[in-house]
Amino acid sequence: MQFKHPELLYALFLLIIPIIIHLFQLRRFKKVAFTNVAFLKNVKQQTRKSSQIKKWLTLITRLLLFACIILAFAQPYTSNKNSFNTTNETVIYLDNSFSMQAKGKQGELLKRAVQDIIDNTPDNENITLITNNETFRNTQIKTIKNDLLQLNYTPNQLTYEAALIKSKNAFSKNSNSLKHLIFISDFQEKDKTFIPAKDSLINIHAVQLKPETINNVSIDSLYISKTTATNTTLTVTLKNSGSEIENLPVSLYNDTMLIAKTSVSIKNEATTTFEIPNNTTIKGHITIDDTALQFDNSCYFSINKPSKIQVLAISDVTDSFLSRIYSDDEFNYTNTSLGSLNYSNITKQNLIILNELRTIPEALSRALNEFQNNGGFVVVINSQNAEIPSYNTFLATNNIKLNALGNFEKRVTTINYAHPLFGNVFDNKVDNFQYPKVSSFYTVASGSTTSALSFEDGQPFLVQQNNLFLFTAALNTENSNFSSSPLIVPTFYNIGKQSLKTPNIYYTIGKENTYDVAVNLSQDAVLKLEQESISIIPQQQYYNNKVAVTTFETPDISGVYNLMNNKELVKYVSYNYDRNESNMTYQNLSALEQINISHDLTKVFNTIKSNSKVNELWKWFVIFALAFLIFEMLILKYFK
Repeated sequence: MQFKHPELLYALFLLIIPIIIHLFQLRRFKKVAFTNVAFLKNVKQQTRKSSQIKKWLTLITRLLLFACIILAFAQPYTSNKNSFNTTNETVIYLDNSFSMQAKGKQGELLKRAVQDIIDNTPDNENITLITNNETFRNTQIKTIKNDLLQLNYTPNQLTYEAALIKSKNAFSKNSNSLKHLIFISDFQEKDKTFIPAKDSLINIHAVQLKPETINNVSIDSLYISKTTATNTTLTVTLKNSGSEIENLPVSLYNDTMLIAKTSVSIKNEATTTFEIPNNTTIKGHITIDDTALQFDNSCYFSINKPSKIQVLAISDVTDSFLSRIYSDDEFNYTNTSLGSLNYSNITKQNLIILNELRTIPEALSRALNEFQNNGGFVVVINSQNAEIPSYNTFLATNNIKLNALGNFEKRVTTINYAHPLFGNVFDNKVDNFQYPKVSSFYTVASGSTTSALSFEDGQPFLVQQNNLFLFTAALNTENSNFSSSPLIVPTFYNIGKQSLKTPNIYYTIGKENTYDVAVNLSQDAVLKLEQESISIIPQQQYYNNKVAVTTFETPDISGVYNLMNNKELVKYVSYNYDRNESNMTYQNLSALEQINISHDLTKVFNTIKSNSKVNELWKWFVIFALAFLIFEMLILKYFK
């Protein structure tokens, strides 16, 4: 028990006064003669004994009466902590990711959590509330009530570690305050689990909200699996985390028009396909009927009229293999000799191939360097009789240097499967393919290049440095059989596709997405992503004949967006939510001993209130004082 005014307790020493008065009677007794004293002897003894008991009871009652009055004025109280002189700080992290759409006993987990926060937080108490995309710092619940009731789900979820750091940073530096962090989430299993470090200054309360059922079907992915002369095949992958479903409808829309519908039977995973005609612009989406999580029931995609990639080959030898690879359906391929080159055409290209030139003139070297600086790609196929100084003049800006020619045979035996050129080419690593070979080659000196293909001794055959690709050997049939190897088509085709990264059929929100748009912008013009009332200016970089667009956390709403140049529609670009939130498996928090774990948010609030509550006891002492006063009156009146 503690006292608000402990200095008043000194008044208890005054209780010695009635004790002294009782022990030293100041009243003088007067003797009165009475004739028959013997007759009254017994009566006198009994009366004196009763009188002494009455006086002692009266004294004790009065002492207790005055003691209770003094204690009441000292204002005693009790608390589990020293809360009377200590401030309280409460920070709430509320997970508003898509997995909180799951339904518990009282509805959606997020909506129920919001209502519990509103109901259990006093209107005049300052709190800090943090979500994945918003922060309400040092505010009161009545101020942010409407914001909480309108709180939306977000695809950009903080990691558990980031949420903990952000929440802890919201507390003040006052080490004497009582700090409570309420961490509200369903605690989905993720790459990094929720394991907070022990903190002696912060009480962490983990509130795990669990859904009633873990049944959920999601559209996991969508891709083009096959293209024929007339049709394109779309393959849809579905995943199920609950009981088996015999008949799940799957619908394909072009904008708002239903163009195909099918059904699948799914236990854990299933696929289905749709056929759509070629050369058709599609502003599409796939939908399923599922009552669990809603965000993963649709997958948006877009198919645009393809933009042809501009490829220019400057050749001193035959270009027959290049013309076959860069066909008219996807590329605008042009071949010219060095003597016939029109330098003004260089800026119009996406890819320029130097096909075994004997020399690289200084004017061409400068033009190619500027072309690279503006986002263009260059492929250099070395010549057997190359003038090395002229090559090195051009290659110097890319920190590459050619050494002398080696005239002995080597085989190309190593494929860098992690390189972007071959990332989607092979299903498995190939160890026993027919190795291409060369009769002569150049070694290169560079510390920062990436080898896509290498010889058997580890020396590079194809290296990349930024937008430059360099073959260290000539590819003509007299020097190499690489032009007849299965590797030549994916190598040059993917180099061509990289030179203009046309938009994929969809992108994932929350990941870095980069694509090129073949468009010429007027001065101060920018591209915009628009959808109904949404208008976003993404990060973009303008080159001579294209714009490189990069998006990450925006847009934050899934759908098909119009990529606009002023009022002109350039392309459709689609974005979907990350499917990681579809995983309805949850972390077991019972092993975490350093925090308080609960499944009921209301109980957590009640626990915090009881831990910091001050129980004032002065009223009880006033009641005791009145009781002793009444007891004294009863003694004086009825005690004979």
